[in-house]
Amino acid sequence: MRKNNTILVAPLNWGLGHATRCIPIIRALLEYNYNVLIASDGEALKILQKEFPLLESLNLPSYNITYPKKGSHFKWKMFLKLPRIQKAIAAEKRIVKNLVDTGKINGIISDNRFGVRNAGIPSVFITHQLNVLSGGTSYLSSKIHQKIIKKFDVCWVPDVDDLIMNLSGKLGHLKRHPFPIKYIGISSRMMKNELPKTTDVLVLISGPEPQRSIFEEKLKQTFKKTDKNVLMVRGVIENEQVWQDFENIKTVNFMMSNELEDAINSSKLVISRSGYTTLMDLTVLEKKAYFIPTPGQYEQKYLANRLKNLGIAPSCKQKNFSLDKLDAVENYKGLEQIVQQPINYSELFSLFERK
Repeated sequence: MRKNNTILVAPLNWGLGHATRCIPIIRALLEYNYNVLIASDGEALKILQKEFPLLESLNLPSYNITYPKKGSHFKWKMFLKLPRIQKAIAAEKRIVKNLVDTGKINGIISDNRFGVRNAGIPSVFITHQLNVLSGGTSYLSSKIHQKIIKKFDVCWVPDVDDLIMNLSGKLGHLKRHPFPIKYIGISSRMMKNELPKTTDVLVLISGPEPQRSIFEEKLKQTFKKTDKNVLMVRGVIENEQVWQDFENIKTVNFMMSNELEDAINSSKLVISRSGYTTLMDLTVLEKKAYFIPTPGQYEQKYLANRLKNLGIAPSCKQKNFSLDKLDAVENYKGLEQIVQQPINYSELFSLFERK
């Protein structure tokens, strides 16, 4: 293998999931003697800078994705943001072209950043959404997304290539492949460890504002009515880690990967959004969970309903959540490893060795 090629790894800043699922890929690139240039914006860039403080990083234009207070308005708010998103994509293309023209990068791994690609070097797109659910416009949004993916050399799907035993369902599986697709397996920065269960309920808060704060406040108000031992990870990336007590709830603004891994392994139950990266982490750690999809996000609603129908984990709408809902958890088997498929990084990275 040629040594010291530099790979640009660029996750979308939409919550923390796109960034954190790139962590095991970045670790693997470093183990295979690649240089890595990290690129993103906002919270996604901050968490990767904290995880990899010695790596060079680059700030990309923001897509500025936020959620309305009413989830039903999300699709139309996204529509109004399209001109700004298109402007950011055009700026991404110019930045990447400069990096390629000056010989600073030899390959690209883009996690849902549409403009981070270049025909002159191998370019990978990572997504679990080959189909993009958007209500009555799902067919159109899926076709648009697939048209974008076609511009990359290959699409890596963090799931297994099995139409029945898989994690993403119809999101990540097509009846036919209109472009090169590689199912890489479940990608998680976590490892399962048998630790004493010191936390009754671990609450993982994540996602764009204002829904992140709305979710946090609702769960604080809900759990102050219980004597359960509750730990809340707020999903706010700041310069310093800050621990606080809110009645019976311990809160922390963020955790690094090793800390979060220990926190999840030592918890009896996890409450979180049904974001795909969270599902992958909890699957690897084989946890009991309760999911509350982000209002207006069709993908999270689909994933939560799918897990409920499969008898894996219960869920409900954010406005309907209450403590008694947690009683249903015992009737579900919890997340567990599906098909055991170690990620073959040597095979994946061979793309970057082409001349």
